[in-house]
Amino acid sequence: MFSLDGHAAFITGSTQGIGLEMAGAVSEAGASVVLHGHVDNESAREAAASCSDAPLITADLSVGLPDSATRLVAAVLEAQPSTDLLVCNAGTYIDQPFLEMEFDVFQRTMNLNVAAQFVIVQAFARAWEAAGTAGRIILTGSINGRLAEPTHVAYDTSKGAIDAMVRSLAVSLAPLNIRVNGVAPGLFVTPLTAPALDDSAARSWMELHTPNGKVPGPDVVRGTTVYLLSDAAEHVHGQMLLVDGGMSVWQQPDPPANWSASE
Repeated sequence: MFSLDGHAAFITGSTQGIGLEMAGAVSEAGASVVLHGHVDNESAREAAASCSDAPLITADLSVGLPDSATRLVAAVLEAQPSTDLLVCNAGTYIDQPFLEMEFDVFQRTMNLNVAAQFVIVQAFARAWEAAGTAGRIILTGSINGRLAEPTHVAYDTSKGAIDAMVRSLAVSLAPLNIRVNGVAPGLFVTPLTAPALDDSAARSWMELHTPNGKVPGPDVVRGTTVYLLSDAAEHVHGQMLLVDGGMSVWQQPDPPANWSASE
């Protein structure tokens, strides 16, 4: 594993799922960590305890922008002034069929998945420029930033925006010695996806559509996160690294030998 000794990280959406695995990996690699969650509850406090009793800061980033996000960044820098690693991972998936989608569902998705990331990165970049800090940033995208599903219009749109934002921010911030990249998970078993994947037929179908045949837990993103934040990725800028078992490069799998179209 690559070392992050001497660094300090802030990770949004880090009290469960992918974000918690990212926080744990960064902590184990030697960085101090500040966690963020939507609410301060027992689960969130347990997550903080698992990362060497990391500070926990709560904020609802789906409302009150830009103030809610700028207040969050100010609180993080007060708790850990030396923060030089940022992972914008907080996100939501609350889609409805497109013709039935209410605008506030679309807006809430875009607020949390896109606008909050913009405000947080901008606030950190301004602070880092003033301090002469060489910052490192990861935005969490998704395989859905490049592939589409019929009932995922808001989510797909938000993750496509993150894909583009990674490239644009990399170009804008590289001259300030701030490195920006992204991680795009494929299908993982997380609190958001577990209810659907509890169905064995659905799980088998998704495994069939993944070249390596796996629908893993979020722990598979740990190494990717540490690598992109480490010195080893010094010359890696503006890349969205898909961690998806190859799903995004496979046009479609051949049907199983015993498969037949339903009548």
